[in-house]
Amino acid sequence: MVELKKYVSGLDTKQENIFNNNFSRYTWTKIRQKLGLEDYTFHDLRKTFGSVLAQSGVSTVVIQKLLEHSSPDLTNKVYTNVDPVLRHAVDQIPVGDWL
Repeated sequence: MVELKKYVSGLDTKQENIFNNNFSRYTWTKIRQKLGLEDYTFHDLRKTFGSVLAQSGVSTVVIQKLLEHSSPDLTNKVYTNVDPVLRHAVDQIPVGDWL
């Protein structure tokens, strides 16, 4: 996430998309190979991005806009089916004490 923040903070303020229009399957394949993530799809990256944002407390509307979804319902159903209250409750379980 830190690397993404660095990348985004360096973008021109008038730029609307994080990736330029030259971002292709070939580019994604090179990235996956370099990182040893050959089995991951770009959709996996989108889903992880949306889920991490939701788990970090970012609002559904903001995530919807970042993922360019037509409605917040789609964002909630597919990407962010994480209830922050439930996440907080699970985080309270003292798993470290049990290990």
